[in-house]
Amino acid sequence: MIKKFIALLLVFSITSCAELQQVVNQLPQGGGGIGNADIAAGLRQALDFGIDKQVTKLTQENGFYKNELVKILLPEELQKVDKTLRDIGLNKLADEGLKVLNRAAEDAVKEATPIFVDAVKGITFADAKNILLGNDDSATNYLTSRTETVLYGKFNPVIKKSFDKVGADAIWENLITKYNNLPFTKSVNTDLTDYVTTEALKGVYTMIAVEEKEIRTKLSSRTTDLLKKVFALQD
Repeated sequence: MIKKFIALLLVFSITSCAELQQVVNQLPQGGGGIGNADIAAGLRQALDFGIDKQVTKLTQENGFYKNELVKILLPEELQKVDKTLRDIGLNKLADEGLKVLNRAAEDAVKEATPIFVDAVKGITFADAKNILLGNDDSATNYLTSRTETVLYGKFNPVIKKSFDKVGADAIWENLITKYNNLPFTKSVNTDLTDYVTTEALKGVYTMIAVEEKEIRTKLSSRTTDLLKKVFALQD
C-alpha cells in the first residue's frame, strides 16, 4: 500500500513539474516582467532617437562635409582626377567637386528622413533579447541588414534629385571633362549617384549607431521610462 502511495506521488510530481514548466515557458522572457515586445519597442525607440538626434545633424550645411565620421571622400577611380587637377593649379575646382558630393547627401537625407522613420516603425525584432544583449551597435546592424537594400532603392532617386538641386552634375561634368582633355590621362567615367547613395546610407546608419551606443553606455541618455526599463537589462 505504501509503495503504491509513493508511486502515485511520483506520478503526480512529474505531471506537476511538466505543467509548471509549461507555465514558465509562457512567461515573458527578459526578466523583470519585460517581454520580447517591450524589448523590441525599446530598441525601436533607441533607433528613433538616433534619427531624431543624430541623423538630423547630417541635414545641416556641412553635416557630412565637416563630420569626419561620415564625410564622403572621392571614390578610388576619381582620386587621380583630384590629384591631377590640384597638380595643375585647379585646387578650387577640386575642392568644389568634393564639397558638392557632400552637399547632395546633406540635401537628400533631409528629404529622405521620413523613409528611415518608416523603416524603423516597420522593423520586427525576432530575437530582441539577444540584440539587446549584443554589441553597442547591434540594433543598428540589425536595422541595416533588414532595410539597406530597400532604402537604397528609395534613396537613389532622392540623391539624383539633390545632385540637380545643388548643381553637382554640372560641376562634375566640367571637372571630368577638364581632366579627360588633359594629355596623357586615361578617360574616367563613374556613376557618382550610385556612389553617393551608398556613402550617404552608410553615414545615416553610422549616426544612428552613435546614438544607440550613447543610450547603451550612458544612463543620462535614457530619457524615457521605456529606455530605462529595457536597457537596464543589459547593464
